[in-house]
Amino acid sequence: MVDATVVSELNKIAAQMVAPGKGILAADESMKTVGKRFASIALENTEDNRRAFREMLLTIPGEEQYISGVILHDETIRQMTSLGKTFVEILRQKGILPGIKVDLGLIDAICDVAGDGTEKLTTGLDGLDVRLKEYVSLGAKFCKWRSVITIGDSIPTKENIRQNAKDLAVYALICQKNGMVPMVEPEVLLDGNHTIEQAEDASERILTALFEELRAAGVALSGTILKTSMVLPGKESGVKASPAQVAEATLRVFTKCLPPELAGEAFLSGGQGDIEATENLNAINQKRGLPWPLTFSYARALQDGATKTWKGDPANLMAAQKIFLHRAKMNSLASLGQYSSEFETENRI
Repeated sequence: MVDATVVSELNKIAAQMVAPGKGILAADESMKTVGKRFASIALENTEDNRRAFREMLLTIPGEEQYISGVILHDETIRQMTSLGKTFVEILRQKGILPGIKVDLGLIDAICDVAGDGTEKLTTGLDGLDVRLKEYVSLGAKFCKWRSVITIGDSIPTKENIRQNAKDLAVYALICQKNGMVPMVEPEVLLDGNHTIEQAEDASERILTALFEELRAAGVALSGTILKTSMVLPGKESGVKASPAQVAEATLRVFTKCLPPELAGEAFLSGGQGDIEATENLNAINQKRGLPWPLTFSYARALQDGATKTWKGDPANLMAAQKIFLHRAKMNSLASLGQYSSEFETENRI
């Protein structure tokens, strides 16, 4: 259990993370993922270029209107900007909460019945308490741990679902005992040819197990943010669900599985296109009277257009930042159920 005074502070931070009209930027990509992004714009994956990339994203005037928090990578939380300030200082000055990715990546699951490495577990529980204490000293207010659930023949297995749920619960409790709000991220991967019905089933199974384990561990749900997938058919299925279908399937799962005391949900984009992620978020938020805020925690779906415009060239900085700010505003509107495709041109910032 977590001390009541600590829970009160956690609740305040969590409420700020999912404040109306605001979402969370996921800027915690691994070196490998950043390398792939840079390769697409013919930019070398060096520390200086990664710093410039983060600076492009995190120094945008006015982004605090739409962004409540930023998930940072271990490298980024320690870096100085060209202005001689840490990224944490930059975010604090904007009133944006600094967060940190704390898992250490994926390994093949021992319980993988197929034995082909398709089911994964997440590493990083060893030494987590010590690492979190350092991150608190560096200014982090919340953290994120990602597990992945793969859909395929005979998977996900109940064993893999349960172990990932247990690990997320252990992580969440350690976070809260250190005064940090945990983002729990059981991502149902978009990879595969599965149907939307299969995705709905897998989502329901992992979320049911997750909240059973969170409660059993004594995690304060009022100081916890869920970061999970929308319910979508696999990208190799050849089927594209409409925003209304995505909203209906996602909300069926949430109504069954999410406890009313949960602080909120911040969707991952999970491989959706920029506009697609916005349209689906908006359709979900057309439903009124839900007990939790439903907002966004996107990476590529916020960054992609800005990255392609920036290309590592300082001359492109303002144009790239303008594109990011527009995308953030569109998702802000979608988190309120107020987005329209007409705004993509009419409301250009």
